[in-house]
Amino acid sequence: MPDTSRPDHLPHRRPDGRAPHPSWLPRQRRGTTPQMIGRYPDFDVFDAADTWDAATATVVRARLGPPGPLRFFTAAEEPALRAFCDTVLAQDTDPRVPVAEMVDEKLTAGRLDGYQYVDMPDDRDTWRLVLAGLEHTATAGYRLGFAGCTAEHRENIVGEFAKGRLVGGAWDQLNVSRAWSVVMRAVLAAFYSHPWAWNEIGFGGPAYPRGYMRLGGPDANGAGGREPFETPGATDRDPVRDTRNEDT
Repeated sequence: MPDTSRPDHLPHRRPDGRAPHPSWLPRQRRGTTPQMIGRYPDFDVFDAADTWDAATATVVRARLGPPGPLRFFTAAEEPALRAFCDTVLAQDTDPRVPVAEMVDEKLTAGRLDGYQYVDMPDDRDTWRLVLAGLEHTATAGYRLGFAGCTAEHRENIVGEFAKGRLVGGAWDQLNVSRAWSVVMRAVLAAFYSHPWAWNEIGFGGPAYPRGYMRLGGPDANGAGGREPFETPGATDRDPVRDTRNEDT
């Protein structure tokens, strides 16, 4: 049996044999994180729940409730939506932050961002066109719907989407680079509003009414930068640098 008490204990490999990325993250021991891995394996944001006021606690805990059915996206759009959210967030296994449901709820309620690119349609139309575009590219390139493609093929498509290079079908109705910005803004806002994502990054959660006491950062001796409720990470590795090194 692996020693799960060690901070360098690595997560299990994915069903396709590939290690979750980045593969050096330890297994989570306290609280819940996406896929139960993270840099802060002994951190649980709910340890600070007694410092939140009642309204704040209610809002945060509600985000843990079971997600409801999709109402904005159709049953035909749902597979591509889920596959896209999982691919861009590298959510390979459960537990997953229910980003698809969170985006769907926002669009159903019409809670848009309050601005729109002059050469872009309404964000709700952008989402539908993006999903149609993903299906078009997957079918043209791999003869499968986007959700039916392998992880590698989905990542290839998403990589081209991020670079604004996709053409044909619904893509010809969009500024593709700006479409990427629109959908990723929604996906990331949903993901990082969830307590499981906070555990993954060691975020202390709402500071009201507790507040913060160490705003100046660490002093010359390295002291004073961490709040009492914060825990050190299990590693100092830089994921941005490591990812760039793997890609070269």
